[in-house]
Amino acid sequence: MSAKLKQLEDILRPVIEGLGYEFWGIEFRSQGHHSLLRVFIDDAENGIGIEDCEKVSRQISGVMDVEDPIQTEYTLEVSSPGMDRPLFRLEQYEAFAGHQVQIRLRMAFEGRRKFQGLIKGVEGDDVVVVVDDHEYLLPFDSIEKAHIVPVFE
Repeated sequence: MSAKLKQLEDILRPVIEGLGYEFWGIEFRSQGHHSLLRVFIDDAENGIGIEDCEKVSRQISGVMDVEDPIQTEYTLEVSSPGMDRPLFRLEQYEAFAGHQVQIRLRMAFEGRRKFQGLIKGVEGDDVVVVVDDHEYLLPFDSIEKAHIVPVFE
């Protein structure tokens, strides 16, 4: 996790949890003079609606104005993780063992950067993924982006 993401999480997590929501994760994309801050919230019991996103957005905006961790203009988006939820922490991979996942690595591992398969679990700091009957131990620190692949039956 970059220092900027860590700083933003340290600021935003208590705000979100104080409102009664689960802090799922954040994405921050610095794009020159304009950046994007996307915050994911969850509520396992009630789900997330537009009203929840608006409520959290208002609180986050106030805190961000005071703390001012982003020096350029930025757009704030507050969202539910959705069915194709992104994964940000090892515990999330553990919780979604048995689900299909798409993973993109920062650098190639065994000749490839993209993996799609079944999350088997977590071993130490590695995510265990089964792709075409081959088991991969992917170092968590090397994962650039990952999300659950929804299955519709």
